Amino acid sequence: MSTIEWPLGEALQAWRARVTPEDVGLATYGDRRRVTGLRREELGLLAGVSASYYTRLEQGQSRNASAEILDAIARALRLNEAERAHLHALAAAGHTRQGAQPPPVEQVDPALADLLAVLGDVPAVVLGRRTDVLAWNAAGHALLGLDLAREAPADPGNRPNMAELVFLDAYQRDLYVDWAAKARAVVGNMRLVVGLHPNDAVLATLIGRLSMRSAEFAGLWADHSVQPCATTDYDLHHPLVGRLTTTQQSLRSLSSPDQILVTCTAPAGSPSAEALALLALITADNKPQS
Repeated sequence: MSTIEWPLGEALQAWRARVTPEDVGLATYGDRRRVTGLRREELGLLAGVSASYYTRLEQGQSRNASAEILDAIARALRLNEAERAHLHALAAAGHTRQGAQPPPVEQVDPALADLLAVLGDVPAVVLGRRTDVLAWNAAGHALLGLDLAREAPADPGNRPNMAELVFLDAYQRDLYVDWAAKARAVVGNMRLVVGLHPNDAVLATLIGRLSMRSAEFAGLWADHSVQPCATTDYDLHHPLVGRLTTTQQSLRSLSSPDQILVTCTAPAGSPSAEALALLALITADNKPQS
């Protein structure tokens, strides 16, 4: 059974593998274990459910776990709040067995487009459900996509995809000083999106393509870690203005909740703010003329 059909099973296996009996106070008496982490019967014991029931749940043979059982499993697995919410989302998605559907082509939310236009020299980008770049302003392009055509997001069939750029584009790998942290954040957020949209055929294709083309993505994807979009500071090394630190914030549209506006800012008067101002000045001639 593929991940897109029953992602809960693979998630439970991955989470179970990272918890040892010692972590939860279970005695092993020196037995030779053939599994990494907890056995199914051990997790069932900790969660207060039978081993047979837990096995059916993990294998997708039972898809009607109550919220109380899911919470008990989350506690046994020591999941954080984001992971617990993801567990519930995966279980809810499993109640239906819809086939993968081709979703409509995403168009940037007009309100986000208006906000993007008034941000001026604040680097910003609008990302769709699958991290497609739906739009960016001149500053956002100069900071995050300098190696790409400014007008690239305008063509739905050839839009840049931020997840693909992070893992497959040399510019992104060089841009982020701690590239591994950015890569984990991208994959962790993508896990959350899969839980909310398990039947998204385009998303499934993207994940498969990245898994085949990037061993690093495949390894992070197999870990089943989740990480919601959050305000994060990233050290960057830009080819035009050198080293700077920006705070990336994600603002979600209420009218189009699958879309987020990502802004990159720096404290006023800081060397990083000066670097952003210099970048805007250097790339001013590349801005489309009105």
